[in-house]
Amino acid sequence: MWFISFVNSSIGRKAIMAVTGLCLISFLAIHAFGNAAIYMGSKYFQIYADTLHGFPVLVLLFGLGLLVILTAHVGFGVLLFFEKRKTQSRYRVATRVVENTFASRTMPYTGLFILLFLIIHVFGFNIAVPADVPISAVVKDYLSGFFYSLFYIVAFVALAIHLNHGFWSMLQTFGVNHPRYNCLIATLTIVVPVAFLVIFGGIPIYFMTGAGASF
Repeated sequence: MWFISFVNSSIGRKAIMAVTGLCLISFLAIHAFGNAAIYMGSKYFQIYADTLHGFPVLVLLFGLGLLVILTAHVGFGVLLFFEKRKTQSRYRVATRVVENTFASRTMPYTGLFILLFLIIHVFGFNIAVPADVPISAVVKDYLSGFFYSLFYIVAFVALAIHLNHGFWSMLQTFGVNHPRYNCLIATLTIVVPVAFLVIFGGIPIYFMTGAGASF
């Protein structure tokens, strides 16, 4: 089948990484927009959460789709990592075509840390939450704790580092590398990760500093 041949090729794997990466970034943008309601108060965040979970079938289907996309992204990311290591061990060169930045070197590690965060996050805010407890109360309870909030902040820093290279790599795979757009691309590789870091990372800081005491 053409799909099997496509998946077995390096180009095919990179294309799948780019497409799944774009889907995950889109999810992050939607999630960030919803979570921003936290800054408006518990009433508005609870309305957002209740509205979202008012469509359980859609939430289930969306969750399953997201799980498939995440699994594909992680799986093909691991394959490309070992493929790259194997190639580098065979062909040692003195110069590098692409700058080997800190973000690119740590992609596997920041990715695994983000995966660990997602497991803890899903368990803490979905699986382990009693049905009669408002999610707004759970958010305040968890993120008012120093170590739990610190873990969240570190996770979002890892996400920003991961996105710094991942966003650039995704655009390169899509062929968006014309000299006319390179300046814009370079700016976006900083603006996009920082925007997510400020929105998501600001939430635990919001509770840790006491600014969310009336939440």
